[in-house]
Amino acid sequence: MNTSNNTALVVGANGVIGTNLIEHLLSLGNWQVIGLSRKGGAPQPNLQHIAVDLLDETDSKTKLSHLTQVTHIFYSAYQDRPTWAELVPPNLSMLVNVVSAIEPIAQNLQHISLMQGYKVYGAHLGPFKTPAKESDAGHMPPEFNVDQQAYLMAQQKGKPWTWSAIRPSVVGGTALGNPMNLALNIAVYASISKELGLPLRFPGKPGAYDKLMEMTDAGLLAKATIWAATTPTAANQAFNITNGDLFRWNDLWPKIAAYFGLTVAPSLPMHLETIMADKGALWQSMQEKHGLAAHDYGILANWGFADFVFSWDYDFFADGSKARRLGFHEYVDTEEMFYQLFDTLRARKVIP
Repeated sequence: MNTSNNTALVVGANGVIGTNLIEHLLSLGNWQVIGLSRKGGAPQPNLQHIAVDLLDETDSKTKLSHLTQVTHIFYSAYQDRPTWAELVPPNLSMLVNVVSAIEPIAQNLQHISLMQGYKVYGAHLGPFKTPAKESDAGHMPPEFNVDQQAYLMAQQKGKPWTWSAIRPSVVGGTALGNPMNLALNIAVYASISKELGLPLRFPGKPGAYDKLMEMTDAGLLAKATIWAATTPTAANQAFNITNGDLFRWNDLWPKIAAYFGLTVAPSLPMHLETIMADKGALWQSMQEKHGLAAHDYGILANWGFADFVFSWDYDFFADGSKARRLGFHEYVDTEEMFYQLFDTLRARKVIP
């Protein structure tokens, strides 16, 4: 498909998924990009940012009312809430506000891409069928991913534009201030362990150490998202997007420890959100000692998310062959992905 005149609206532009998506779109050289977020961002060639409160319908329509040139919406915004039920209203409202503002004015709208995850399969609730397939049966609500897709499907009926639902596993990236950045959590945890002269203990549930896992590199995810949005045979369907390999923490964890020059000790279930809460002063002293960038400790790690991932004492993976059958053949080695992410965090002086 010719993308020379296409304009991408990336919703959630400052998240780990959105930043990599924007970076990849700009690298292609034939996209204009508009990033939406609460804080906005610095403009670059072919990139503009708009700060907008997507929970506010009026603010959304006011800030987006001039974007008649948009051809593709890439939606990856997320609002966190304490319970699964409370996640539904804000996350559905933001999507509705974006589509309601753009669809009536963007005469050449071609595609709306929705970023989802394995919550569609009930992966957050407990042991689920693996490998999960896009055709698997649904589960009892509440689940905002499902509601968002149902809205898009209903909205698209009889329209010339198409949709796709992209379902990554845990995403590996380096964006700061993101609530779901596992690699950054591990890097900070390992760095603090080293500073305190401790071995790197796996802090999750005992059974989680031995179960099958997979991840999705943020760069790979960006390529797959654009592929699905610009490939006619991929229209109006969902895709699991994964690195293409599986791992167990019992094999990968000692290798991560070795990267940081650490030994390992037997796993010890620890609630990171509790035991890492008092480490802000220590991190500040580490920043001074090692000449690190002065990032606030609070934006570097979301220990609740790390606790969530490390609590999965059941297999956690999906079947990614559907995208491959339709022509997307990229893959990433997960172990190498972690090393590259850690290298980047070091180069940016985020960690020692």
